[in-house]
Amino acid sequence: MNRNLQWKLLGIILIAAVSVWLIWPPFTVKDKDGQIIQKGKINLGLDLQGGMHVVLKVDTSKLPADARKDAVERAMEIIRNRVDQFGVGEMAIQRQGKDNIIVQLPGVTDRERALEIIGKTAHLEFKLVSDNVEDLKKAINNEPVEGYELKYLEGDSERGGREPLLVAKDASLTGDLLVNAKTEFSSRGFGEPYVSLTLNSKGAQIFADVTAANVNKRLAIVLDGKVVSAPVIREAIPSGQAQISGNFSIDQANDLSVILRAGALPAPVIVEEERTVGPLLGADSIKSGMKAAIIGALLVLVFMFIYYRLAGIVANIALMLNMLLILAGLALFKGTLTLPGIAGLILTMGMSVDANVLIFERIREEMSLGKTLRASIASGYHRAISAIIDSNVTTIVAAALIFKFGSGPVRGFAVTLTIGLIANLFTAVACTKVIFEVLCDQFNLAKLKFMQLFPPTNFDFISKRKICYAFSTILIIGGIAVFAMRGDKNFGVDFSGGTMEQLMFNKPVQMDVIRGVLRGLGQGDASIQQYGDPREVIIRTQQNIATQLNNALANEIKDNSFQVMRVETVGPAVGRNLRQNALISLCLGLAGIAIYIMFRFDMKYGIAGVVALIHDVVVAVGIMAITHRQFDLTVVAALLTIAGYSINDTVVIYDRIRENLRAVKKGSFADIVNLTVNQMLGRTVLTTGVTMLAVVALLIFGGEVLNNFSFCIFVGFMTGVYSTVYIASPLVISWHGKLTGKR
Repeated sequence: MNRNLQWKLLGIILIAAVSVWLIWPPFTVKDKDGQIIQKGKINLGLDLQGGMHVVLKVDTSKLPADARKDAVERAMEIIRNRVDQFGVGEMAIQRQGKDNIIVQLPGVTDRERALEIIGKTAHLEFKLVSDNVEDLKKAINNEPVEGYELKYLEGDSERGGREPLLVAKDASLTGDLLVNAKTEFSSRGFGEPYVSLTLNSKGAQIFADVTAANVNKRLAIVLDGKVVSAPVIREAIPSGQAQISGNFSIDQANDLSVILRAGALPAPVIVEEERTVGPLLGADSIKSGMKAAIIGALLVLVFMFIYYRLAGIVANIALMLNMLLILAGLALFKGTLTLPGIAGLILTMGMSVDANVLIFERIREEMSLGKTLRASIASGYHRAISAIIDSNVTTIVAAALIFKFGSGPVRGFAVTLTIGLIANLFTAVACTKVIFEVLCDQFNLAKLKFMQLFPPTNFDFISKRKICYAFSTILIIGGIAVFAMRGDKNFGVDFSGGTMEQLMFNKPVQMDVIRGVLRGLGQGDASIQQYGDPREVIIRTQQNIATQLNNALANEIKDNSFQVMRVETVGPAVGRNLRQNALISLCLGLAGIAIYIMFRFDMKYGIAGVVALIHDVVVAVGIMAITHRQFDLTVVAALLTIAGYSINDTVVIYDRIRENLRAVKKGSFADIVNLTVNQMLGRTVLTTGVTMLAVVALLIFGGEVLNNFSFCIFVGFMTGVYSTVYIASPLVISWHGKLTGKR
């Protein structure tokens, strides 16, 4: 073995070894009590491990101009302090845009408690209560009382649980003078919890003066505008100690203590977007995702071994190295593996094979010309490299736009896909070539045997173009018409706003019962879907009523408990913004691919290629609408992937057209194009077919969360084969000039 080849082989082995070191152990190991034994090198997204992703908007509209400047930063710091005290590990808090804050809480699934902690303003005030009965009556009758306002104390009282109080508008003391808050227990009765407050020296003096001057009067403790308690002042309190009681549970008292210790937010916050995944769904997602990945990988590996034999084994080695490099890339760059990321992993398998098939078919052609194996391998790699680079770059353009305009798990898909495509350029080209060189040099390999399912053809594809144009036009118009008729029903929560909640009941539940509960909440037109298991229900509403719905269901169906598997809430403004970004990303993706194709070829190729891409995307959209599937962020990622992958086959054909124009001396331009389509037909069907093995595994075994995504990919890839042959190639002829004559 020559020295140069030795270094190449050693480099590949070293890269594989470093990759194993980077990812080991890949995932976190826990004991039976859930305690971490060893931290994994690969971060799992919230959709896989369970947790919450919340986007908060800081409402600075009522703040003075000078206080708006750092309000978001102060809010972030206060929320971080609250979450720290709440005991959440590995939380992530970051600013988004001008007024938004992203909070990610891995492992937290008690959504109501978490939202209370991170979203409560916690503006604490101490206000005197008027004991003038006549003024209270006037206030109850909506008559103004100067300096006072009517409020109610919730809880047990002689007035049916809601006691009216006439509370001073101006606070005697505010929470900014607070230095500590902690949970303590009453020494009387059943030891009920309350929150003990400690004031600083200034606050203690004010509190002493207020209590001394108002003995036997009530002092209301007001939190975010609501009276939580109103004790009677028995004597002056010089100690600077106060307490809040109000029939708290221990968790409620602890959470209130955490909030008060961390301080009040500078402005109210609004939940713009929430995505909560329960641990059960996270575990199911891992199980279904890994099952789809394993089955898809096995199908691809077995096919490559049977069809390409020894070369297939070489391709499979490169495929496994590709998977290893993807995981190493995620570990090295602190990427997060999400459920769509697993889908990206599966798609990368198919795209990796795509490059190998292109190379092997080139080697087959070179061998058929009578060349030696060494010469065939060298020529095959040389002739295939430009098409491989072009096809991978166009898909990377789509992945970059998915990352730019996507959010949450969808960005994980873009990251995984991009790393996989870059790794593919190394494994499918460099690594496999080195292995072949070693086999030829050390084992005297002189021949490769391949199967051939697709013999050479000589069909007149170009003559059928007008029929295909008409068929595609009818299909596109029909799909667009259905999409237009369905209107907002096309869009999931991501784009229309509202709430989607996935519930798993202990036993099957009647849909009429759930519908009745929804009517009682004013959501009678909500969408109810039973998915798979008869105990599993998905409910979509236009408003965020998850908390009210869960409480109402628990009261109505007392003998049938349920778990919240998943909650997705998107505000209408966020939904419109996501929809707009999705449209922008699609348009920019098509434009970016068009510019690249025009740069690599010329204007007519670029325009024809983009028309074919638009055809594939619009047909996929139409089929999604016809089958009543909803569009969300994962479907947008699927559409961009269709655009990136569909152009692969088109680029390969364009590349061969350009080569044939130099090599074939006879015939018109139309003849050259038709010859090229026939030459590449088997390869086009083969590469898409192998990739479809992985896609079908994802569609069948990937689970409900990725079902729309994988279905859209399936439709788009099938359409891509058709458009490559009957749309992209004939259009080049139409815009080239006459069908005969000038080449």
